[in-house]
Amino acid sequence: MLALLIGFTFSMAIDRHDLRETLEEGEANAIGTEYLRADLLPPKASQVTKDLLMQYLDQRILFYSKQEREKIKVIRLKTDQLQNDLWNEILPTARSNQTATIALVVSGMNDVLNSQGYVQAAWWNRIPSTAWILMAAIAVCANLLVGFGARNFQKNIALFMIFPFVVAVSFFLIADIDSPRGGVIRIEPRNLITLKKALSMQTKTETPSPASN
Repeated sequence: MLALLIGFTFSMAIDRHDLRETLEEGEANAIGTEYLRADLLPPKASQVTKDLLMQYLDQRILFYSKQEREKIKVIRLKTDQLQNDLWNEILPTARSNQTATIALVVSGMNDVLNSQGYVQAAWWNRIPSTAWILMAAIAVCANLLVGFGARNFQKNIALFMIFPFVVAVSFFLIADIDSPRGGVIRIEPRNLITLKKALSMQTKTETPSPASN
């Protein structure tokens, strides 16, 4: 019974971990696509939108890093502010120039904002506390039974220490996988970092050197 419950919970934690990694990739794709679509805006709005997207990308990378609670609140507030700034930047153009081209920009920005919401929801979606309580109760009962039976097997008492050790390691592994920001196994923003490097290189290439002026 305990083995089945641990296996089910472990599978649940793995599925959530894989989903968070997939959403991180999707968020990077959404930001990268919108950065390219920003070229469809008027020059001034295009440059401001790109600058805001770069700032937004920095905050999204910070979101995935291990931070204190107060720092996380600051990151969340900055993220919300940048989302408002990004939307307000393209809104005047979308209202005055309702074409299919501008619709692509609006759609892309919508994907950027939605992707952050999907990521946040996935990070809040943790293994329920009731499942932890049930596993802990069953583990305690199982270990008590094993300990009670070990009294008659003094020579093989080390063998009975394996069961509690395996249960403890299993609980640690499940808890670690289910904690995306803390622990040993964490969600790394590899796609966002790669995107940041690519856009930074592109920005340097697009920026004219003083000699060319």
